[in-house]
Parts: sequence; C-alpha cells; structure tokens
Amino acid sequence: MTTAPIILASASAYRRALLARLGLPFTVCRPDIDEGALPGETAAHVALRLAEAKAHAVAASSAGLIIGSDQVAELNGAHLGKPGNHANAVAQLRAMRGQEVTFHTAVCLYNTGSRALQLANVPTVVTLRELSDAQIEHYLCVEQPYDCAGSARVECLGIALAKRIVADDPTALVGLPLIALVSMLQAEGITVI
Repeated sequence: MTTAPIILASASAYRRALLARLGLPFTVCRPDIDEGALPGETAAHVALRLAEAKAHAVAASSAGLIIGSDQVAELNGAHLGKPGNHANAVAQLRAMRGQEVTFHTAVCLYNTGSRALQLANVPTVVTLRELSDAQIEHYLCVEQPYDCAGSARVECLGIALAKRIVADDPTALVGLPLIALVSMLQAEGITVI
C-alpha cells in the first residue's frame, strides 16, 4: 500500500467536498496556472490539459499523489467556462435553455515519486429545460453560481434547470469524477474501501 500523501491541486470547495467523501486524508494546494484555452482546442482537450497542468504545477513544490481536475462545458462546439458575474451567467443560461450541453470533467493523478500519470475525461450530457427569463433570474438570485462552469449547481437548486442528465459518474458533473479517481488510486495501491 502506498503511503504517499494525497494532495488536491485545486482551490475549489466543491472538489474538496467530493474528495472528502472518500474518507482519505489529504491536503489542498492551490495551483497557479493560466486556465485559458489554446486556439483550436476542443473543450475535452482543455479540461484534460488543465487537469494535468494543475497536478504538475503543485508537483513543483510538493511530493505525493497529486490530483488535478478541471471542467469545461461545451455548447454547440463553444466552450462555456465560469461566468464570474450575474450578466455572464444570464447570457450562458439563455444560450443553454432547451439545449444539450456536455460537461467535460477531467481528472489527473500524478505520482511525484514514480512519475506515473493517469488521466481521464468523464463527460456528462445535460439537457436543459426551456427556461423563461424570469426563471433564470430567480435561479441566479437564489444560487449565484458564478464560480461554476455553465452557471449551475446541480447538487443544489440547479437540478431544477435540467430536463435530463446522462452520466457514467454523477460526481463528475459536480467537479471531480470519483469513480475514475478511485480506480486511479487503486492503481497506486490505495484502497478506498
């Protein structure tokens, strides 16, 4: 069994809460990277590249099993990131209403000792309801999900925005695909249960 410390390379409270579900001790280290997309990059590639970049950024100053993760939403080929403010969230939700949105959630597990790297993208397809402007405003005033890709928190009131969700791992949509991560940890000798 591996005794290397587990380090979450993320400032996200959502990812911290998800990782805590596994009952394993871990520390958190905020990665300092540019999260912008590169020209011509697909949403899936952005998520994968950023998850790996976060793990490597933390590996520069920490040793252990480092978990990096990133999520990029995609609507008709366009990337949807974190809105950052109310106006951007309104614009995102208006564009998404009645549409199918794919959330690409990537996870990377990097072992600084062996330099072994595991990387996976776990997509989730969400079909949104036909939302009125009033419903969008109400939701945003209640939830204020300005730090969430796609302007919604499905683990809270945001679930009411969804008409349908198709996922292999429900935790991926929240921000950290635990099913994939448990398999990665097992490959490193860490048994969760």
